[in-house]
Amino acid sequence: MTTIRSSLAAGVPDELRSALDGLLLSMADDEFVIGFSDSEWTGIAPMLEEDVAMSSLAQDELGHAQALYQLLAQLRDDGSDADAIAYDRSPDEYRHARLLDHGRGDWAMAIARRYLYDTADTVRLEALASSSFTPLRELVDKIRREERYHVMHATTWFERLAAREGEPRNRLLAALDELAADAATVFTSLDDEERLVEGGVLARSMAELEARWRAQITPTFVAHGLPMPPENELGDGRTRHGEPFRWLWGEFTMVRRDDPVAAW
Repeated sequence: MTTIRSSLAAGVPDELRSALDGLLLSMADDEFVIGFSDSEWTGIAPMLEEDVAMSSLAQDELGHAQALYQLLAQLRDDGSDADAIAYDRSPDEYRHARLLDHGRGDWAMAIARRYLYDTADTVRLEALASSSFTPLRELVDKIRREERYHVMHATTWFERLAAREGEPRNRLLAALDELAADAATVFTSLDDEERLVEGGVLARSMAELEARWRAQITPTFVAHGLPMPPENELGDGRTRHGEPFRWLWGEFTMVRRDDPVAAW
């Protein structure tokens, strides 16, 4: 394993490594946090089929996070592993989008958050589909095949709630209102982002990707008379986390803190 890590790290120019580290960490933390958030619905979803669906979605996301953390550990080549990166940081050291920081809320909140995230993640993954960093490009190819079904699930429920007048639509509107300021934080600019674009790791800047995301979700929002999320103006969209995430962190690090040798 040491040889693999050294070979991977040696193949990345020094000036690109820090930027690539930040990209991988942000993606892994996104998948990790939403995976754990969605796992909270197991056993309490509105219907049995959704218990199974949300459990499956959560499992997919945690699997993606694990793969990304493993790739990051190989890139760092400092002896750390996926478990250490995932579990051994303080809440302030996580770099997931603030969109995923909100508490579980009701079913409309879960669907609104997942729709916003999955559509944004789709745009981000498209920008990595031809990445010059081969290990990431190959991993993204696998992730995209699974994420396609995540988007279908979220979109079906999002449109169903939006089209149902009364409590379903009202709850969705309330959720979108609560998430509005953080809705586009998946596209928060990354440190040394220009190096990623120049190096061919990322096809476009986060600002350009946000514009593409808006163009893709606008027809759905317009068709259902929903308010579009505001543009992302939060420079700290990946560094400022609230109490709901601190609670979730306590939950998903509980075993690790009690038994440091526990593995995935």
